[in-house]
Formats: sequence, C-alpha cells, structure tokens
Amino acid sequence: MSELPEYIDGLPNICGSEGKIEETLRACRGKTVFLHESGIDFGNARGCCTVALHMHQPLIPAGGPGRGSDMRHEPLVGNLQFMQESPYEEDRHNADVFRRCYKRMGEIVPQLVEEGKNPRVMLDYTGTLLHGLCLMGAYDVVDSLRTVTCNPRYRRCVEWLGTTWGHAVAPSTPPQDYRLHIRAWQHHFSAIFGREALGRVRGFVPSELALPNHPDAAYEFVKSVRDCGFLWMIVQEHSVERPRDGWGTEWLHIPNRLVCRNSEGEQAGIICLIKTGGSDTKLIGQMQPHDEACSQSRWDYAGRKILPMVTQIADGENGHVMMNEFPFKYFQVAREASWTDVPLVNATEYLEYLFASGWKEEDFPVVQPARQKRIWDRCKPGEGAEKLNQAIDGLREEDPSFHTEGGSWTNNISWLYGYDNVVGPMLRASALFDEKAVKGGVPSWEHRYRNALFHLLAAQSSCFRYWGQGRWTDYGAEICRRAMEILTYDFA
Repeated sequence: MSELPEYIDGLPNICGSEGKIEETLRACRGKTVFLHESGIDFGNARGCCTVALHMHQPLIPAGGPGRGSDMRHEPLVGNLQFMQESPYEEDRHNADVFRRCYKRMGEIVPQLVEEGKNPRVMLDYTGTLLHGLCLMGAYDVVDSLRTVTCNPRYRRCVEWLGTTWGHAVAPSTPPQDYRLHIRAWQHHFSAIFGREALGRVRGFVPSELALPNHPDAAYEFVKSVRDCGFLWMIVQEHSVERPRDGWGTEWLHIPNRLVCRNSEGEQAGIICLIKTGGSDTKLIGQMQPHDEACSQSRWDYAGRKILPMVTQIADGENGHVMMNEFPFKYFQVAREASWTDVPLVNATEYLEYLFASGWKEEDFPVVQPARQKRIWDRCKPGEGAEKLNQAIDGLREEDPSFHTEGGSWTNNISWLYGYDNVVGPMLRASALFDEKAVKGGVPSWEHRYRNALFHLLAAQSSCFRYWGQGRWTDYGAEICRRAMEILTYDFA
C-alpha cells in the first residue's frame, strides 16, 4: 500500500486521502489482526485486564517571541513546547517529565519483550499532541512509538486506539465535525505510522469519555464511529444504563453492546468495554486492574462461561503517580503476569478470542446512554424530533437536574454552560466551514480546505473549556477567529 506524506504544505496530513483510508480499512475488515501472534493462552485464563494510556496536549496561539503580548500574532504550537520554552509558564518544570511519559512505552515494551515477557498496553494519542511533538522536534518520541507500532517483534504488545484529532467532546461538537475529527486522526496516524498500522486500529476512545445521551446526537455519534471502521469503544461506567430499568449494567467486566436509537426510529450499535470507577490515575499508576483481575474467575453468562476482562484508561502523564511511580509498577506486573492465567491483554485480541470461541456481538448485554430510559418512557423511537423534544422539555421542567449533555469521566463539568464566549465562535466556525468548504464543494486535498479544517479541529479541544474562564477560553476563541478568517477570505 502506498503511504501518505506526514506533512503537506506545512500542515499535518489530516484530509485529502479519504479514498485510501477507506481502502485500508476495507482491506482489513473482518480479519484477525492480533490473536494469531498473541502468544497468550486465553483458553486457560481465568481473568485478565487491559490498560490504556491517554495522552493529549492542545495547540495554542502562544509560540512567538513576544509570548503574552498579542496572541492574534502568535504561531500555533503544542502546549508542551510552550511549557518547555516559556519562562513565564508555571508548569514548566513538568515539561521534560511529560515528554518522557510520551516516549517511555516505546522503550519499556521492548525491554520486557527482550526479557522474554509478554507485556500489553493500549495507547491513545491525539493528533494535536502528535503534531505538537513534531513541531518541537521531538522526533525521538515519535521514533520510539514507531518501533513498538511497526516492528513485528513488538507490535502485538501495543494496541493503538482511535480518537478525535483535536480532543473534541462529542456532546458539544457538531456531529459532522466529530466525524471529521475521526477521519483526520486516521489520516494523521496513517501518515506517521503507515497504512498497515492503521488497519490494526479497531478500538475507539471518545475524548473525556464523553458519550452523548440526547437520542439523535447519540445515534449520530455511534454511527460515525462505526462508519469510520471501528469495532468497539470504551465508555465510562456511569455514562450508560440498562434499557429495561435505567440502572447501571451488572456486566462490567465483559463486553456490552451500546445501542442508540433516534427520533426517526433508526438504530446504531457498537461493542463497548466499560471503564469502572472515576478518573483516578492511581488505578493504572498502581496497576490496580491486575489486582482486580486476579480476584476473578470465569463468569456465567447466557448459559456459558466467559472470560472477564477488567478495563481501565487514564491519563498517561498527569500526576505524581503516573509521572514517577507507574513505570516501576508496570514492570513488576508485566513480569508477574506474563505467561500466567491472569495475563495483561489488549482489548482487540481479547475480542478476537471471544469471537473465535463462538461469541457474537449480538450475544452481549445491551446498554444505552444514561437517562435515555426516562426519555423513552415518554415517547417512542420513530415518533419524530418534535415529540422527542417535547418529552425532554417536560423532563427538564419537572427535574432541573435532568439534562442531555451526556456523560463523561466526571459528572461535575459541563462542556456547554458558562462557555458562550468560546462555544459560540466554535459553532459559527463550524457552520461556516460546512457552508463554504463542504457544501461549497471544495476538494479536501486543497490547501485552503486543509488549513480551515486544521484550525476548526484545533479550536474544538475540550481544554478550552475544562480549565474555566481565562487564557484557555481566550485561546479557543482566537483559534476560532483564525478559522473564520480563513473561511471568509480564502473561500471568497
């Protein structure tokens, strides 16, 4: 397969090769990608666990010599580069540690393999982080990751997870943009690591584990993820519920099936693996998932025995435990777990084992986004958007705490309310991109399309709302302004 260039006219390759991306995914669809070279004795396992490391840094308009003067004239750089170079950044002391965290799994995994061990880890890197690393010349980091991604000796140990290019949260991102984020990430990943590596990416992680619960938004979300070729995704425990009673699922350590229905009666589903607990990096930092897996034995489900898998994902660089304690604990557990009946696994090889054992997607228990039972108790899928919105409005009137902002790793952060100064510009830029670039019929390989898309996706990072009002919302508004300017003048 012909490979894609990493950069085109100074921009990361995030669009323009949609046909090649689809060809890559189509060629790998339905094929086993990990199990044949896994080396794990799944048949004799009584429990297992999988851990994923999430890595992200946004792009910010703060990379010029005048840092802090007029951000309208500052170049976009990765936040890690800003942390490293700015004498005014209070978090500067963490820059080198973060950089080491982004690189280290590319060194830890080969060391363990050469010791005769069988380590496993899943990686989730956003496109803005990968671009920011290249901008700052951190090619050693990318090369380290490329080794464990592409070298046949190590690639079975590391599973990459797809995500949104700019760390956009699904409940507050226009659905058409969310799909562009996914495709942009697939372009960018393929350009860096190769199309063969992209063909092995079967799992998806929503940024902030944010799952829409408005029925129409949730349907579009799952449809986009499936249409982009993904087999499964990770969801947060409290963001899903059982359709029959609205309670959380009791089947936390086996695959579930997320089924979303919309107001027109359409249905989309995908396998989901459930991350238990809140966003606590110490769970992975101390490799607690393996301790939990050691307490398991095969579960009785649907008249059969099924292997349980404990699933955890956490930031791979944030906090003292992940920065400093995780490597030692990971080495210890990877050595202890290798070739045992409680192994470390990656999710796709686990699913491939279940499929090879006769399990099918439709066999797994069904969940839906949280709070949807209350909606469907008042209307039915297929009754139309007007009836759906009446039901939602009625629930809000009766219960001020009811909302359709979705769920994420935390319940105490809104990605919409109180952020009009950045959400408004984001939505205007999105609408203008749809009008000028998409409906205007501009080819996605053109520079002006790629430039506008680059700024639109960079502006939609959750970071520009997560940290509250101040310079972070100003960053987001400024990148939106640049996107609007490009769409206004370059598309005239």
